[in-house]
Amino acid sequence: MNNESLVIMVGGASSRMKKSLETAQLDETTKSAAQKLHKSLIPLGKEGKTLLYYLINNAEKAGYKEIYLITSKENEGFKDLVGTKNSNNSYQDVNVHFAIQEIPENRIKPLGTADALEQCMEQYPELQTKLFTVCNGDNLYSEGALDDLKAPRKANNALISYSGSGLGFTDERLTKFALMDISEDDFLKQIVEKPGIESLNDYRDVGGELRVSMNIFSFLGSDIYPFLKSCPIHPVRNEKELPEAVRNLVQQDAKAVVCLPRSEKLPDLTSAEDIGLFEV
Repeated sequence: MNNESLVIMVGGASSRMKKSLETAQLDETTKSAAQKLHKSLIPLGKEGKTLLYYLINNAEKAGYKEIYLITSKENEGFKDLVGTKNSNNSYQDVNVHFAIQEIPENRIKPLGTADALEQCMEQYPELQTKLFTVCNGDNLYSEGALDDLKAPRKANNALISYSGSGLGFTDERLTKFALMDISEDDFLKQIVEKPGIESLNDYRDVGGELRVSMNIFSFLGSDIYPFLKSCPIHPVRNEKELPEAVRNLVQQDAKAVVCLPRSEKLPDLTSAEDIGLFEV
């Protein structure tokens, strides 16, 4: 079964980015763009192209043909970039489709990443039965990482396990991320959110590396869809989160998700200061 579809989650409000603009050392033109646009649409580097442009470019080079952008009704800037149609926009030699994450009547914010993917799969039912990759829209995942998730593997589902040292993070910084507990035969046992510094050694692999989930997965739709629908709402963040759906999947089947190791830096746009660091 081929994996030629990439789902990119770009529906967030970029609130952390916008809050950090006040103190960021950026020119006023860039600050103005960052205030108005989703962070994946901010012009970057000398060429002024967006992170989303580079991410889709990497996906096309890795062999993806269909791109699904999960966004909100307010993020019309995406149509200015990739095309105005709801589906089948031709952009960078791929087909780009929009999935709109609706906000429930009793909420003012979206219901989270698991809900976003669930809504996308309901708007495009072909995803419920096929292999596809899903990732965040504020990280510039490499062509290699995207290609890894297209390759044949020993489980229906997979995710990239980044080495903490390859990402360039100290152990203390890694306590702010989601670490992975991986079996000796490379299957995901658990995703551990923000572990304490005292427990880090519990999650080192045989080479002494801490493995980090940066929210890039490949799923067989029929495997993950039931766990998206049944995903509980986080008691503190009040959202249905994709890592929680994955945790529930591996609790039911210990060999449902294989971990694919990579060691490389992963450019991102978490805060406004990250804009000035981009060299693309």
